[in-house]
Amino acid sequence: MDFRDFEKRIVKVTKLELPGELVQFKMAPMERLQEMKRVAKNSDSAKRAGVMSLFYPSENLETRLILILRKTYKGVHSAQVGFPGGKLEKEDKSIQDAALRETEEEVGVSRNTIAVLKQLTEIYIPPSNYFVQPFLGITTEQPRFVPQEEEVEALIEVSLQDFMDDFNVTTQTISTSYAVNLEVPAFKLNGYVVWGATAMMLNEVRELLKKVL
Repeated sequence: MDFRDFEKRIVKVTKLELPGELVQFKMAPMERLQEMKRVAKNSDSAKRAGVMSLFYPSENLETRLILILRKTYKGVHSAQVGFPGGKLEKEDKSIQDAALRETEEEVGVSRNTIAVLKQLTEIYIPPSNYFVQPFLGITTEQPRFVPQEEEVEALIEVSLQDFMDDFNVTTQTISTSYAVNLEVPAFKLNGYVVWGATAMMLNEVRELLKKVL
């Protein structure tokens, strides 16, 4: 889709109710996620992070979504595909500010060029004990991406057409730090398998876009 048309239509999401956890859980890889979320909220032990689902125009004005492949490291999200974003720091005035700051740091898109259209449904990630707040945003400028060397292995520029294609919703068998041969719902985007919390958040974005595009 031409970005100029996309920009006119996507603003309608501001008036939509969030699809919420019901849609997120269609892509949930773990059983009893709601129970684990309840326990985390009661314990007050979870940390907070903000991420950005950012759409932008390509050189030929094709609408795209930016995802990142994280570096391999000793951690539960090693070598996984995710949104740009990160944890709330003392310098951040809000969780939205954290998402904007981290997006600028990780992929080089200035926070001043991003219009945040909607706060999406918060999600709890049990392995890392984080509550993650996603946001839906656009930038009308073609970004000059600068990946953060310490955090980002690769940038994944997904076309809107591929993101919305039902053919790219699938099931994969994976092995993680906490399970072997785990069958999970997933997206296949640009040759990458996107599962877990990122897939859950993507599914809510996708559901919103279905209503306005």
